[in-house]
Amino acid sequence: METKKKRWGDRPDAALIRDCDAMHLLMPMIYPNRADNEAFISEQFDLTHLDRYLDGKNAENPEFEYKLFQIIVASVMKMIVLRPKLNRFYVNKNYYQRDVISCGFVVKRKFEDDGKEGLTFIKVDENSTLESVRDDMYKEIYRVRKEEDVQEKGKKAESTDDFMNVFTKLPRFLTRFLFCIIRFLDRHGWIPAKLIASDPDYASVFFSNLGSIKLQAGYHHLSNWGTTSLFVVIGERKLRPYYDENGSVTMKDSVEVGVTVDERIADGYYYAKSIRLIKKLVENPELLEKPFGENVEI
Repeated sequence: METKKKRWGDRPDAALIRDCDAMHLLMPMIYPNRADNEAFISEQFDLTHLDRYLDGKNAENPEFEYKLFQIIVASVMKMIVLRPKLNRFYVNKNYYQRDVISCGFVVKRKFEDDGKEGLTFIKVDENSTLESVRDDMYKEIYRVRKEEDVQEKGKKAESTDDFMNVFTKLPRFLTRFLFCIIRFLDRHGWIPAKLIASDPDYASVFFSNLGSIKLQAGYHHLSNWGTTSLFVVIGERKLRPYYDENGSVTMKDSVEVGVTVDERIADGYYYAKSIRLIKKLVENPELLEKPFGENVEI
């Protein structure tokens, strides 16, 4: 991917949008906080075709299975490649376009009540595919869980959480003072990269796979910290009723997904078309085998 030369007003991770219309120029002055501008969308996906697709793919390579979570992540990431306004954000009343497309998610190191969690990122571009996303996710999950194994054996592991843990050892008044400085740096794009390396609030989209712990999808707030304008919650798959034009009902395996967005970065029509694209990709996953930059009709 070609790197554009930075100009005055750009951030290290994004370019200032200089030709925006009056609405997008004034919107952050009227509504300055991301968490005050949330729009929530819930969509249900039919998994009938996806299940057959996964059975075929996993028969070829059962050691590294394709999973529902990977399909949804890949679908959302391809959507952002094709719908770049969803990779924008507001900070300090300015409107930016990210330089890269990334997603953050939480990895449970052990499925226990006191099991620790790790935060991780993957990045995509127009040449990415479902296979590359699957491979990157497996690598990141392995890395995070290996850190836990190393720490249990009493060895020092390089963890992206180490820098943040320093604050737990400081007096509270000093932590609050330093955090005020950090927030100032955050607003101006001057925050050290190491400080936010493990923070999914700086990704294009943050995923939460609640289905893995047997919970339903639902609303999740955005955060005024960081730059993330898109939060996706994946619920537990289950049988749900589907009605045809005659009112007849069929029970189908399905999953519900909740999407929270900053409504300032695009309009309702743009969001609606983006959600329809995700739905088409999830229900027709063979489209994800092609490069993400290849267009899909909806």
